[in-house]
Amino acid sequence: MIRVDSLSKHFRDSKRGVVRAVDGVSFEAHPGEVFGLLGVNGAGKTTLLRLLSTVLSPTSGTAAVAGADIVREPERVRRNIGFMSTTTALYTRLTAREMIAYMGALYGLSGQELGRRVAEVIDLLDIHEFADRLCDKLSTGQRQRVSLARTILHDPPVLFFDEPTAGLDVIAGQTIMGFIERQRDVGKTVLFSTHVMSEAERLCDRICVVHAGRVAAIGTMEELRERTGKRALEEVFLALVEGVAA
Repeated sequence: MIRVDSLSKHFRDSKRGVVRAVDGVSFEAHPGEVFGLLGVNGAGKTTLLRLLSTVLSPTSGTAAVAGADIVREPERVRRNIGFMSTTTALYTRLTAREMIAYMGALYGLSGQELGRRVAEVIDLLDIHEFADRLCDKLSTGQRQRVSLARTILHDPPVLFFDEPTAGLDVIAGQTIMGFIERQRDVGKTVLFSTHVMSEAERLCDRICVVHAGRVAAIGTMEELRERTGKRALEEVFLALVEGVAA
């Protein structure tokens, strides 16, 4: 469902010269799988997700999402993905229900189909209590549920989550992680970016350790433990990134 081949994104900085934010990354992610991107802040995870969602254009390399090339078929890619992060914007002058419906219209839903999907996601995410409240009056956890609703409204086969629990309390964070697990169980392909080791260990079927824009290792948790001889994920991570040039 996601195929990435030697994908790179380089920026030019007046002080640092060429910055290799993503540098020759390759991997595949499959339906019914949570594929984790694990790395410290600045490792290149967000840039990689922006490339795959067609927000950025690659410097080199190729990638396909749901069978669509990210450069040649960006509109087809966008129709087949949902993207959520802690910075996903909500329009403060709209109610939660209006926000969800507005995003559905942007994805081409209308009429009875739009009304049905809005009702379904409001029910799925238990938004009823605040569905008709303005978005700027919502708590952080409530905003995240509305962001989830707008992410899945068009029922995309591929979901991108960029550190979606950052800044949330424990209960709200557990809600997000439980939701991601359910999406995997119904066959979605989930790309999950995090720097929180416990989240990666709980959610990810396979983990891609990213450091300085490059892939340090890919494998299941047990495969990475066997490779490093370590048990705790923090120790596994440190052992894997040690040899990656900064």
